[in-house]
Amino acid sequence: MLEKSRLFTIPFHRSFADALVEGLIKRYDDPMTLAQGLILLPNNRSIRAITEAFVRQSSSGLLLPRMVPVGDPLLDDRLGAFLDPVDMIDPLPPAIPPLERHFRLTRLVKKVMQKQGRTIAVPEAHRLAEELALTLDQLMAAEIAPEQLTQLIDPLAEEELARHWQASLKLLECIITEWPEELKKTGQIESQERRNRLLDRLADRWQTQPPSEKPIIAAGAITGSPVSARLLRVISEMEDGLVVLPGLDNNMSDEEWQLLGPHERDPDTGIKQPSLESHPQFQLKLLLDRMGVDRKEVIEWDPPKNYHPDNREQAIRHVMAPARYTDRWRSLPEKERAFPNLSVIETAHPEEEAQVIALALREAVEEKGQTAALVTPDRALAIRVSALLKRFGIDADDSAGRPLSLTPPGLLLLDLVSLAADHFSAVSFLAIAKHPLVAFGEERDLWRDHIRSLDMILRGPLLRNGLAGITAKIKEAVDNQKADPELLAWWEKTKTPFQALDQQYQSVLPLTKIVKILRETANQIAGEKIWAEAAGHLAADLIAEIESLAADHNEDMRFSDFAHVLRQLMDKQAVRPMTGGHPRIFIWGLIEARLQHADLMIAASLNETVWPPIKEADPWLAPRIRSELGLPGLELRIGIAAHDFSSVLGAKKILLTRARRDARAPTMPSRFWLRLEAMAANLHHADNLPYWARQLDEPQGFRPVTRPAPNPPVLDRPKRIAVTRFDSLQSDPYSYYASNILGLRKLDPVDAEPTAAWRGSLIHSILENWVKEDNSRIGKLKPRALAFLESINAHIIQKTLWLPRLLQAIDWIEDEVQKNAAEGRTILDVEREGRSQINGIELFGFVDRIDRMGDGSLAIVDYKTGTPPSAAAVRHGDMLQLALLGLLIEHNGIKDIKGQVSAFEYWSMAQDLKKKTAGYSRSVLGSGKNALLPEDFLNMAEERFIRVTNDYLHNQTPFTARPHRGKKLYDDYVQLMRFDEWRSNPQSKSAQN
Repeated sequence: MLEKSRLFTIPFHRSFADALVEGLIKRYDDPMTLAQGLILLPNNRSIRAITEAFVRQSSSGLLLPRMVPVGDPLLDDRLGAFLDPVDMIDPLPPAIPPLERHFRLTRLVKKVMQKQGRTIAVPEAHRLAEELALTLDQLMAAEIAPEQLTQLIDPLAEEELARHWQASLKLLECIITEWPEELKKTGQIESQERRNRLLDRLADRWQTQPPSEKPIIAAGAITGSPVSARLLRVISEMEDGLVVLPGLDNNMSDEEWQLLGPHERDPDTGIKQPSLESHPQFQLKLLLDRMGVDRKEVIEWDPPKNYHPDNREQAIRHVMAPARYTDRWRSLPEKERAFPNLSVIETAHPEEEAQVIALALREAVEEKGQTAALVTPDRALAIRVSALLKRFGIDADDSAGRPLSLTPPGLLLLDLVSLAADHFSAVSFLAIAKHPLVAFGEERDLWRDHIRSLDMILRGPLLRNGLAGITAKIKEAVDNQKADPELLAWWEKTKTPFQALDQQYQSVLPLTKIVKILRETANQIAGEKIWAEAAGHLAADLIAEIESLAADHNEDMRFSDFAHVLRQLMDKQAVRPMTGGHPRIFIWGLIEARLQHADLMIAASLNETVWPPIKEADPWLAPRIRSELGLPGLELRIGIAAHDFSSVLGAKKILLTRARRDARAPTMPSRFWLRLEAMAANLHHADNLPYWARQLDEPQGFRPVTRPAPNPPVLDRPKRIAVTRFDSLQSDPYSYYASNILGLRKLDPVDAEPTAAWRGSLIHSILENWVKEDNSRIGKLKPRALAFLESINAHIIQKTLWLPRLLQAIDWIEDEVQKNAAEGRTILDVEREGRSQINGIELFGFVDRIDRMGDGSLAIVDYKTGTPPSAAAVRHGDMLQLALLGLLIEHNGIKDIKGQVSAFEYWSMAQDLKKKTAGYSRSVLGSGKNALLPEDFLNMAEERFIRVTNDYLHNQTPFTARPHRGKKLYDDYVQLMRFDEWRSNPQSKSAQN
């Protein structure tokens, strides 16, 4: 036992940073004494927290002590430059840079797998290499030699491990055998090994030669590798050394404390009881055990005068009790279960959760001097809250930063790689073209105008991939006078920087060439802007390092592979924000929350797999192997997250939030949330915040709209109508008004999948060319259709599903035309335009096909890809397209086409449900006693045409929305007519649909 303990802890209900700094200022009266000191902290973000605490606590100017990060391997923190002087006498080999290590491990994984006759995709090799790096780090942090692993593999692999674990272990055994040799070639060592050796050197030196910097304070550690524990032990024994731990529970019963572990193997049974790694005190117990220190030697740091232990500490201890002790909750007095000033909120979805949090932070600003912090491991929620706070003019200080992959430079680089991987799909190209860094400068406005025009052109199916497909679309639009020829000239210059991506999109290339193409393309389209500011600098460094390493590692891949690899690497690069946000509103990660409190602490995303984070199984080491080696299990991070949650629960005012579902599925409450609900007494549900959040976007009053019925002057009404629009005019006048008077059209999606309408146009084009170019010769239709289908860019699955039906329908058409020819019926013409004046209105349209019957009369044929209108609907006058086309012929509206129309037929490509074959024809005149005579059909159509055009085009009848029950032709204008708002409105008395 130490003669005089220099080990301290700061309980959860006190802000660690403020309490530490306040105690240091009191302990060292002379400011210069403290200024000459050294504070060892886990990482750089800890340094920032302690620095800000010094600013708050100092009443006047203060010289700060030297603060250095020593890194924490279990939290993926790196060692700073503090130990460089220790390395001067007998220099160690340099540490291998993380990215070089990643590429070398990836190459080693692929090499070993190839030796075993296994192939692996490039993205999977990089993923396994990343997991392998974590496993190696943990082995070195725990000072486990590779020999120990090898000794365990053989006896366990055959007896107790599943085959996939046996395969992983054999692979790992090969890797850990070859990896040291790979490192020797570079003259470098593992950064974790270098850290261990430097810390040991420092500990040895300080034992014999105490440092000139005094005092020495090690603060904030909650995890400790063996080497870190040895250093902390040395500091605790120094005359001017102090070790301050966060949140050690000295009042926990000895029985519970010993239950945490780690445990020795039972000598009789050989069974090793598992440790409670998910408990918030486990890591601290492990650290003290490795230091050889008893918990009773650790005393509370600088307790305030007249200090009484806070009941909050008891409540935290109870809520985090090991499972076997939770039955005590029922008998606890209410004061030991109470969490005063703690509220909880459950929201429906993450968007509402973010809105509630933003409101709570905004409310905190109203109280003078109050600080508030959002604490969450969910970066997506943090970014969303930060954006919502800007609504109130608050720029929150987000200390955790943002992944490089979510910054403008990172997104542009990822989009460029995806553009090549997708072979210039319209969606991918427009994502690049609309990026704010592209064409940045004086020509940006002109660029935007051209891109808007291109956006309209690229809507609908893109028939070809690559730059050639986009060029073909533009040329088609220019030829059809739907685009300015200047756009084509602009495009020819614009596509130049992308040609390298277009030409190599599917090639297997050396990584050096892929990165070079990416870098040069980014430079040409965005210039220096992409490499500017913090995110740009980080992106430039990453690309340069990849390019440099790729030259040595000679890895080949496609752009589609590199898209996965680059995102994986960018996700690990955090862009830290510049300071200067709101002075009282913060967004913290869990590390920051461990060391400091705000007046209001909001712990968000309290759902399982988010807080705590549930890591997937280690693909290299089976749980049994990890346990035998003494490595931390998969619950390690759960225990660390539990400690951080306990720190939040120690704050004065707390708000806990979660969403009941995320974007994909319902969520499960965090185990911490469930424990709190089960143990705590009378948790307060802050229902006011969700109510206010909903009110933010609620209208002030409910004023339902009435059924729209626009009534433009007669002079503004059209004096011409297409045969395809007449049915819309009589059944849904508002849709006709929106389309033909307002000129509104529903936009197709960009690079859309082929729709039914598009397939119909395709069928019309194939059949037209068959008649005009092949003279309807039997045997020519199928090759023409196959050639046309081969040229389009439809999805392979869609082609596969559609092609058999199409070929069946084509066979049916050929057979039907051949039968008709034998009966004297021939195809007279296809796709003929007609126009004629009827009732002072010009009627116009195209006839798909006109046949000459054996008796000299005419037949009108209309092709349908789906189910044609029923004869009953036609007889009721609802679907009069064919009759109006017949009127055009009767009124000599189609040049050189003379004769009486005796047949009106739909030829459908859909399946005949009776015959179970694709393709059938249907006469709109019906059959039997209910059949219409052709002349009666035409007369009915003409009378209906005159009546409807008199009402809507010659007179001022309103274009009422959906006036007839059950008659719905188009849904394109449902949103425009605000159908859902007025159909149930009692004031819309005529609403029937």
